[in-house]
Amino acid sequence: YRLVPEVCFPEQFHDALRATKHFLQPDVLAEYSVDPNRIAISGDSAGGNLAAAVCQQLSQDEHLTIRPKLQALIYPVLQAFDFNTPSYQQNMNMPVLPRYVMISYWIDYFNGNYDLAHSLLINNHTALDVGQAHSFRGRLNWTSLLPSSFKKNYKPVIQTTGEAEIVQQIPALLDVRAVPLLAENETLRLQPKTYILTCENDVLRDDGVMYAKRLENAGVEVTLDHFQDCFHGCMIFTIWPTDFSAGVQTRNSYIKWLDENL
Repeated sequence: YRLVPEVCFPEQFHDALRATKHFLQPDVLAEYSVDPNRIAISGDSAGGNLAAAVCQQLSQDEHLTIRPKLQALIYPVLQAFDFNTPSYQQNMNMPVLPRYVMISYWIDYFNGNYDLAHSLLINNHTALDVGQAHSFRGRLNWTSLLPSSFKKNYKPVIQTTGEAEIVQQIPALLDVRAVPLLAENETLRLQPKTYILTCENDVLRDDGVMYAKRLENAGVEVTLDHFQDCFHGCMIFTIWPTDFSAGVQTRNSYIKWLDENL
C-alpha cells in the first residue's frame, strides 16, 4: 500500500483491500497454487490496523466466495478514540513508540493539523459533549474490557467539555475503516479465528487486548498472546546483530500459532 505523505487515509485502506480481493480470486489462487481453505491475513502495528480493517470489510462482502480462514494481528493499532488507556498512560514515554509519536502518526495518516495534538492527547475529541462520539463510547470502555492486572490504578480521562470541531475536521477519527476497534458487534461476529500479540511495554497494548475481548464477547475464537517483557516492534529484532530475545520469542510464538491453526 502507498504511504504518507504520498497519500493519506482512506487510500491505504483501499490499496490493501483491492490487493487482498484480487489475491482471493480463484484464478489467482490457482496460479500460485494457494489452498483457498488455508489463507490468513496478518500485519504488525499499522499493518495490523489494515489487516483488521480489511478483514472486517471482507466479512461483509456477500459477493466473495473465498475469505481468510484466520487473522493474526501483531501489536496492532486499532483506535484513536482514547489516548489515555492504561497502556497509553503507563508507556507514554516508552522508547520506540511514545504516546506523542503515535498521535503524530495518526495526524499524518488523516492529513490533520499538528496543532490538534494536545487536544487529542487529553481526549478533547471524545468529550462528553461531543455528540459524534456518544455511540462509540460503550465499544471502547476499557474499565470493562481490560483485566484488573492491566487496569492497575489508572483512571479514565473523560473530558466534560471538549472540541467537537476536531471530529468535524477529522471524521476519520471515528471511521471504523481506520479504527476497527470501534466496529459494531454485528461486524465482529463475522470475523475469523483470530490471533493477537501484545507487549506490556507498548502504548498499543490495550488496543489489542480490548479487541481480543470484544471479539471473544462476539463469539469469535481468539488467542491473546501477551508478552510481559517485550516492546512495540520487537519482532523485527531477530537477525544478528540485533537478534534480541524479545524478537525471537514473539516471532516463534506467532509462527507456532500459524502452524497449528492454518
